[in-house]
Amino acid sequence: MAPQLGYTRYAGSAQAAAEGYPGIETIDMLGTDQASDGSQCRWQRILFWSCLAILFSLVPALMPVCAQEAGPGPIAPPPGHEVHQIPTTAEPAGPPPIPPEEIIRRFSQKEDEFAAARPHFGFRKTIRVEEFGEDGKAAGELHLTTVPVAAADGKMYEKIVEQSHSTLRYLRLEPEDFEALARIPLFPLATAQLPHYNITYAGKERVDEVNCYVFAVKPKAVERARAYFDGLVWVDDQDLEVVRTYGKWVTDLGDFHSPQLPFTLFDTYRENVQGKYWFPDYARSDDSVHLKDQEVRVRLVIRWQEYAPPNDTRSPAPPAPAPAPASVSAPAVTPSPPAH
Repeated sequence: MAPQLGYTRYAGSAQAAAEGYPGIETIDMLGTDQASDGSQCRWQRILFWSCLAILFSLVPALMPVCAQEAGPGPIAPPPGHEVHQIPTTAEPAGPPPIPPEEIIRRFSQKEDEFAAARPHFGFRKTIRVEEFGEDGKAAGELHLTTVPVAAADGKMYEKIVEQSHSTLRYLRLEPEDFEALARIPLFPLATAQLPHYNITYAGKERVDEVNCYVFAVKPKAVERARAYFDGLVWVDDQDLEVVRTYGKWVTDLGDFHSPQLPFTLFDTYRENVQGKYWFPDYARSDDSVHLKDQEVRVRLVIRWQEYAPPNDTRSPAPPAPAPAPASVSAPAVTPSPPAH
């Protein structure tokens, strides 16, 4: 009988069963007329093992295809791992050399002094609102400048003296939106406000060239008609005066913001005026406008410049008083007198 070359298939032939491999049948492909039965058996065994090796080598490649056709099966759980939540403020390395209660008492007294002195200073406040495109570049903006003006009854309000043409596409701003910004207190931790807060020492940190104690501030309770500060304050470790604040204002309805401006978190830096007052100098807030099919990043930057002391002829405030809008003279949601 001639030697045969062949490939294998699952079939159940008698010959395959006799060789100990049930279910395997040899199919003839090519042959000659010169061979013995022993040679035929030997060639068949060699051919069988070769084909079997090829078959097993194809199994891994075929498994993904089979899995896709069969549909998704159970997913094995990921390997175990630990998740460590990073706190928003670092744990203090140790207590400050001055008891925290004394630091709080002294910086709150300074806040009283700053809040009382600032209405007597002139300044220029510039507000910039920006929208950003998907490429991260500014796509629209609005600039305006205000100065403090005294009304006939002595109360202060902010008058717009310069305003650019708005190129904003998504924010539609009205005067009351900027009035809401003017009502946000700039000295949130005056002495009278301390009973409303839990204030905790959080460590030390450097702000520019000033070494500071950091305190975390949380309202003890929230109300509907009054907003409270929730955030951090940085206190100069030498003179015990607040030089930076970061946080938001909250009510029992949530984070407070103006009707059209989404900004809630403000990072505010102060500058030293006349060597004894720390007044706000720069504030920034980043947020997003959520639309139906996209999210637009927006930014608010406020600068206070040209602080002029009382009776200084360089004061940028116009000399003639003007009537104050009622919405500014009687703020409803701020915990301290209106800041300008």
